[in-house]
Amino acid sequence: GWLFWRLMACGRRSGDSKRQVILFILCVCVCQSGAETLRYSLAEEMEKDSFVANIAKDLGVSPGQLAARKARVVSEGNEQLFRLNQNTGVLTAKESLDREEICPQSDTCTLFFKIFFENPLQLIRGEVEVRDVNDNSPVFPEKEMVLEILETTSPGSRFLLESAQDKDVGSNGLQNYSLGSNSHFSLALGTGKGGAKYAELVLERQLDREEQRQLNLLLTATDGGSPPRSATAQVRIVVLDANDNIPVFGREVYEVRLAENSPPKQLVVRVAAADPDEGSNGKVRYAFTQTSERSRQLFELNPATGEIRVAGNLDFEEAENHEMAVRATDGGGLSAHCKVQVEVLDVNDNAPEIALTSLTASIPEDAPPRTVVALFSVRDRDSGENGRTTCAIDGDLPFSLTPTFDNYYELRTNAALDRERTAEYNITITAMDWGTTRLSSRESIFVQISDVNDNPPEFTQEIYTMSVTENNSSMLRIGSVNATDADAGKNARVNYALVRQEGKEQPDVSVNSENGDVYILRPLDYEEVRAFEVAVRATDGGSPPLSAQAVLRVVVRDENDNAPVVLHPPPDSSAAAGELVPRWARAGYLVAKVVAVDADAGQNAWLSYELAKATEPGLFRVGLHSGEVRTARAVAERDAPRQRLVVLVRDRGQPPRSATATLGIALVDGFPDAHLRVSEEAPAAEPDGPLTLYLIVCLACVSALFLATAVAAVVRRARRSEAETLPTFPKAATESNAGSLPRSYVYDVCFAAGTVNSEFRFLRPLFPCLPAGLPPGPGEQRSSVCSQDAANLGEEGD
Repeated sequence: GWLFWRLMACGRRSGDSKRQVILFILCVCVCQSGAETLRYSLAEEMEKDSFVANIAKDLGVSPGQLAARKARVVSEGNEQLFRLNQNTGVLTAKESLDREEICPQSDTCTLFFKIFFENPLQLIRGEVEVRDVNDNSPVFPEKEMVLEILETTSPGSRFLLESAQDKDVGSNGLQNYSLGSNSHFSLALGTGKGGAKYAELVLERQLDREEQRQLNLLLTATDGGSPPRSATAQVRIVVLDANDNIPVFGREVYEVRLAENSPPKQLVVRVAAADPDEGSNGKVRYAFTQTSERSRQLFELNPATGEIRVAGNLDFEEAENHEMAVRATDGGGLSAHCKVQVEVLDVNDNAPEIALTSLTASIPEDAPPRTVVALFSVRDRDSGENGRTTCAIDGDLPFSLTPTFDNYYELRTNAALDRERTAEYNITITAMDWGTTRLSSRESIFVQISDVNDNPPEFTQEIYTMSVTENNSSMLRIGSVNATDADAGKNARVNYALVRQEGKEQPDVSVNSENGDVYILRPLDYEEVRAFEVAVRATDGGSPPLSAQAVLRVVVRDENDNAPVVLHPPPDSSAAAGELVPRWARAGYLVAKVVAVDADAGQNAWLSYELAKATEPGLFRVGLHSGEVRTARAVAERDAPRQRLVVLVRDRGQPPRSATATLGIALVDGFPDAHLRVSEEAPAAEPDGPLTLYLIVCLACVSALFLATAVAAVVRRARRSEAETLPTFPKAATESNAGSLPRSYVYDVCFAAGTVNSEFRFLRPLFPCLPAGLPPGPGEQRSSVCSQDAANLGEEGD
């Protein structure tokens, strides 16, 4: 710095500006290459604006030059920790510095800064070492440490303790541990790889849980500051129990006197052993040892409480004394023993004893009478009359007792058994002695009656009637049959099957062999089959198997799946000229009858007729149920000569189905003229037959004459008639293959004036009267009123 200022002064004295620039550059290079870092130190926790260094003095410049060159200090990092006073050149700390906060993980803490000068530009590095002070005490992670140590742990064992933490470093950091005075443990110090101190407890004298269950020690951690700081933590030693004590009985021998009629569960004596250990090691359990089997049967020992109670019937005659040894064992396997001596006092109160020798727990229901079920003996330990016994069966049961020999009895059946009525018997046998105070005992024998296949299955119904709607889906369940079997087990397991009948087709029904569900195998058609019956057999699983049969009747319900079929007029006939109506026809004149059938049944086959379309809507009407087409009013001159009617035939199914019939009607002034016109419109059968044409013309003329006579007779009779009775159609159209009246005949109604008789006749055709453009089919007869037998008509008119 001094060199820099001297060179600048020489340059100014020389007055040469170029030389000044050269000297400046040279000085900067010299200063940068030879500049040293300014190093200072500062204790942490100093107050704000604490003195760090005199920069002006250290650089050898005056404070005025610092201000002139705008000297400033910049710390590394985002936070500016130092301040430079340009007037005095003193570097101070802006805030109090905490070394543990600035450098938490480092033993040394150095802060770097730079001083910048302008005119000319110059950079000087500096660093401040923050010295640690002992401002932090050691801290343990927990105020109390718990160690569990088995009391049998050998001396010299070491136990690592939790280390304390000190934020200070160096001599101010953690330096030493100390342990409060005690008779069992000492403290051993160690140093880790990083130089950290740790402490271990060393067991000096063996522990005894029965003497002291736990120890409380005080651990102190001290740092090396001046004055030193310290922290303490409690170390609680929990001494775990070891099984080092055996149980000890209060007495070596327990003597008890007990009457032979002492009831079961009566307390005989309670033995007790104490064990000073803890937990499972101090929990004592009791058991018999070196004790006869008979004594074990007569007495029971509670393993937890040591209570000995009566478990069987004591008998002075059998044994006057009983000696038992009881062992007390703790959870660690250590044990002690004592003796229990029981003296039995004689009392004459022995009840008879029943001992089963053999027992047949299950007998078949078809077992014959006198079958042996059980063999038992009765014994009374008393003597004389007190030892004499009798036996009997309680209740009215099909069993009896038969004495055999030496107080043995046989239990036998004395009647036929039926498992379905009684499946099991609980037989109580009572044995009683003949003493002054009669004593008795009871024994229950449970006898189960095993099943024999002696009952066939029984259907709940003789006839099962099930219904299904036609057009059903395949494998449709329509119900089930059910048969029960009074037997049990496999004898009651019922399987179902259809009875196959020779010569008949396989039915459209199937029965589930296990549960009796009935299924329809394929779709049914009501029009083909309305009901059918099959036989169902139920067979049990016995050997030999038994079976029963029931009738399954399946009724097919109709579905509206058929539309009406029109029989008359035939669907293939032409509607050009089908019916003739005279223009003098009055209201109610029968024109034709639409005949239709429906293959369905019930209301699905109920047909109704209505007029769907007509050339003259008001001229004709149709009977709702009869299908008769009649004139609704008298025929007028203005009515068109050709009428076309469309009759709608509808059934009453849901949804309804329908069909239509088309009628062609010709309004004529007279039958001859009409038939002549129709005949003229009909094409000739043979173009080369003039003779046939002549014959037809002649016959037409004769027929016209006869028709005129018939019309006159009809008019005369109509005037004399006061009432008119219309003809009716047959109830069933069974006279033709098509199901309706043949086309070869038409109805003609003739009324005679002046009488009350109406005639309904069939007129034989003299020649065919065909609609225009429609020749007769082969073998088909068509009727016409174009020609009539005049003589016959005249006779009938009279």
